[in-house]
Amino acid sequence: MFERAEIPYGVYWSTPFAKWQGSLSTVHPIQLASHVAKDQLAKRNIAADSFDYGVLGITTPQYKSFWGVPWMMGMLGSDDVSGPTIAQACATSARCLQTGAQEVETENANCALVVCADRTSYTPHIYYPDPSGPGGTGLKEDWIMDNIKGDPWAKVSMVETAENCATKWQITTDQQHEVVLRRSEQYQDALANDQAFQKRYMVVPMEVPDSKFSKTKGTLQGDEGVFGTTREGLSKLKPVMEDGTVTFGGQTHPADGHTAMVIATEERAKEMSTNPDIRVCFLGFGMARVDKAYMPAAPVPAAARALKQAGKTIDDIDAIKTHNPFAVNDVVFAKETGADLEQMNNYGCSLIWGHPNSPTGMRATIELIEELVLRGGGTGLFAGCAAGDSAMAAVVKVADR
Repeated sequence: MFERAEIPYGVYWSTPFAKWQGSLSTVHPIQLASHVAKDQLAKRNIAADSFDYGVLGITTPQYKSFWGVPWMMGMLGSDDVSGPTIAQACATSARCLQTGAQEVETENANCALVVCADRTSYTPHIYYPDPSGPGGTGLKEDWIMDNIKGDPWAKVSMVETAENCATKWQITTDQQHEVVLRRSEQYQDALANDQAFQKRYMVVPMEVPDSKFSKTKGTLQGDEGVFGTTREGLSKLKPVMEDGTVTFGGQTHPADGHTAMVIATEERAKEMSTNPDIRVCFLGFGMARVDKAYMPAAPVPAAARALKQAGKTIDDIDAIKTHNPFAVNDVVFAKETGADLEQMNNYGCSLIWGHPNSPTGMRATIELIEELVLRGGGTGLFAGCAAGDSAMAAVVKVADR
């Protein structure tokens, strides 16, 4: 349990998630993260010199991303602040949040800015030289496309891991599509009343700068790339793999986006919070890895470890959010934990709003906090799978001071 580290209520944000090769595809993610953070901190009257630690999560190599946190914080105006740049595939958000919370908890920092930024639309085509290779040739790799298609250890694509779980837990295409319809319905709740729920944390409308940050090239009014889903439309889709069950409708889509959250001591959290009467803190984190080629099942043991650290059971949890790149994920999680499949992922999830890698889990955690606030407080669980048949989870608590 974390006693010193808190999340100042309301001091977090997410850009809309933009579709693959969409509105954010030409904007450098680290530069965009600093650009947005500068504006969001100013709106909350938080000075750039408030921070003594930074964390950057990014999984897609970008131009000059080698310089990581010092570059990001320097652009923000915090030019005496450094910290780690972290990549743990789809678990990057949870790892970044844990890192920031641990630094504050252990008194190595008093106020940390944790940022996750990725641009899956724009990833490098890499050549690895090998002078000893035939004719001096090396290896080449398309960072996103090649790694989605094949795990070098398990020797399977990500969709094959979903099919393996569908077979083991006897999950049909129709069952997966029922989950998609329910998650789409829950996402519509976030759009109701002129996006009332999303406007609690999302940067909307968001002015999109050009690649040089010299002018505005467009405006995002919300997530870009969310497909309208109907029972009739899903019924026309065929499984991606021959003799499989997972259709394109039963899985997420790549996206671009940015999220950020401040983690600070109780004193600093009270000063920064948009409502100091609300206390938000992490109770525990967990990581796990399951059998080879069963990635969608990994959140189950990760959640168990996070709950154990928090001193909680699944019955103590008031709200659950998952990173669910496949509808299969949620079915497995519900079957193994006893969680209510219908009530998980209120207001949206990555199955619907897309998956830009590192920011995904943080957006889910932010939405989890806001859902708990609307409920009058409570305990929430985030759990999400990641490449390599792994997962991370976090338990968060919202209460009155």
